Amino acid sequence: MSGFPTLRGRGFLMPTRLKNSYEGAGQGRRAANWQPGGGGPASTSTSGLQTLRNRSRHAARNDPYAFKALDTQVSNHIGTGISPKPKHPDAEVRRQLQEIWDDWCEESDADNQLDFYGQQALAGRGMFESGECFVRLRPRRLSDGLAVPLQIQLLEPEFVPHDKNGTAPNGNRIRQGIEFNGIGQRVAYWMYKSHPGERAGEGDYNSLMRVPADQVIHVFEPTRPGQLRGVPVLSTVLLRLKTLDEFDDAVLFRQEVANLFAGFIRKPSADAMFPGQQGEQLDAGYAPLVGLEPGTMQELAPGEEVEFSDPPDAGNNYPDFMRQQLAAIASGVGLPYELLTGDLRNINDRVIRVILNEFRRRVEQRQFGIFVHQLCKPVWKAVLDAAVLSGVISLPGYAANPRPYQRARWVPQGWAYTHPVQDVQADRLAVRSGFTSRSEVALKRGNDAETIDQETAADNARADELQLSYDSDPRVRDDQGEIIEDKP
Repeated sequence: MSGFPTLRGRGFLMPTRLKNSYEGAGQGRRAANWQPGGGGPASTSTSGLQTLRNRSRHAARNDPYAFKALDTQVSNHIGTGISPKPKHPDAEVRRQLQEIWDDWCEESDADNQLDFYGQQALAGRGMFESGECFVRLRPRRLSDGLAVPLQIQLLEPEFVPHDKNGTAPNGNRIRQGIEFNGIGQRVAYWMYKSHPGERAGEGDYNSLMRVPADQVIHVFEPTRPGQLRGVPVLSTVLLRLKTLDEFDDAVLFRQEVANLFAGFIRKPSADAMFPGQQGEQLDAGYAPLVGLEPGTMQELAPGEEVEFSDPPDAGNNYPDFMRQQLAAIASGVGLPYELLTGDLRNINDRVIRVILNEFRRRVEQRQFGIFVHQLCKPVWKAVLDAAVLSGVISLPGYAANPRPYQRARWVPQGWAYTHPVQDVQADRLAVRSGFTSRSEVALKRGNDAETIDQETAADNARADELQLSYDSDPRVRDDQGEIIEDKP
């Protein structure tokens, strides 16, 4: 007991050599080959970043599950777009701001291919597929005839070289292509004039230019404090996707071989066929290959037998193995297995509701923490600045205090009803009980309560003018469509 000294006055013994508090920090046999690096958030994302991007894009182009994962993420995070609802107290100002924004959205793309909500989807795909996306604000001339003299241009991450580090001519520090001032603020981005992967016919692909940070929007999801560049969402599953695709191809090829229905004719030896006549030759017209067609009655020579091939099949564990691997891939990309594969076996409506609620919570976290904060709000402010400076709209006091005009609520596309009748009834009860408002319910569905009220008033006025009566009119009919009698 010399190694276990007793603590006087206590009823237990304490070993002189304590184990690690966490087994994951142990250095025993099981962890002998586990020696991860201790790089910081910036250096960790730099190592192999371009390889990750290339492999992620290759997987998206060639692997159906990789494409589905990215496509589902974009469609759920962006959908038809995340739109602003101005919060200015003056209704007329709100109407003007919304009108200016709607007009600008149609002309937002510097490449004239998408509207702003289409650019949101493209930026989202760039973030999920490549890890990040850069957006340049491109002021335009008044003579260009745009609703607001401003457009935005989406750029892939290669435009800002992640391996550019050093000191700028003004003394600022450059890390991963981003220039920081003395207090750590982003003040500029060092960008190529053209995509470094498009070198054919262009001589300035390796020429860097300094772009002020107030003209650039950087969209990415940081996973560590201090992280400067983003990594693709497929990073944790790229190797698994490649290995699984190769395995699936091998099984498919094996099944193709198994489907080749072939037979072999076994003949006795020459001595057995022609006793005492060594070296006897077969007839000149003898055909060693026999075609097998439906309804064929093939007559064999005496002593010949037919034996059919029996190649191996895919194996009984193939479906379970694929399901387990795809479940791991779905976890790695942050998707429910059912959404990634479309496999809804043994899933009822209650289970799918739980699955969707958990997934949608993660989606909403990214919608407001990344896309709204990093992309939508800066673009909204830039559009209002350009509109005021160009005289497109007059907003009194904007120069001194623009915040009342810039305040807006960003509304993503609403989620589809899981149970339409039950969901509407639940919303109705919540409004009647005072737990929420009609405006909140409308915004949750991706709609605007003011627009709904205006449309409802217009519908009612038109119906009254034409002396029309519908059982959906709550002014004169109850929930069952019956006419409400006037009470004395």
